[in-house]
Amino acid sequence: MGKVMPFLMFQEGKAEEAMEFYTSLMEDSEITNIVRYGANESGDEGTVMQATFTIKGQEFMCIDSNVTHEFSFTPSFSIYITCDTEEEIEQLYQKLNEGGQALMPLDDYGFSKKFGWLNDRFGVSWQLNLLK
Repeated sequence: MGKVMPFLMFQEGKAEEAMEFYTSLMEDSEITNIVRYGANESGDEGTVMQATFTIKGQEFMCIDSNVTHEFSFTPSFSIYITCDTEEEIEQLYQKLNEGGQALMPLDDYGFSKKFGWLNDRFGVSWQLNLLK
């Protein structure tokens, strides 16, 4: 068996914008490869046919779907991040929540001193947890 990695399918040509946004928020994160649709291919020219990026060493794959689907992302699958400081979790939550939707605002929910869950502006779900 080869690798296992999360795969994100974006619509409306948002894959590259999302990757740039995510990798700008956290150090040790980068876009590692982008293959774009060319002229006369099945997707819109210049959009992402396939790309990979990393967030803190975790590799992700993504595409811009060339087909409009009736579905998008769901919070039942989310990216879970542990944060080391209150400042880190607050900044990350605030930036990811811009244009998004808070599912659980940052708070003490008993199982964690500070936890938050949100959908970002692209519809991707994130859970943030303060370790200390």
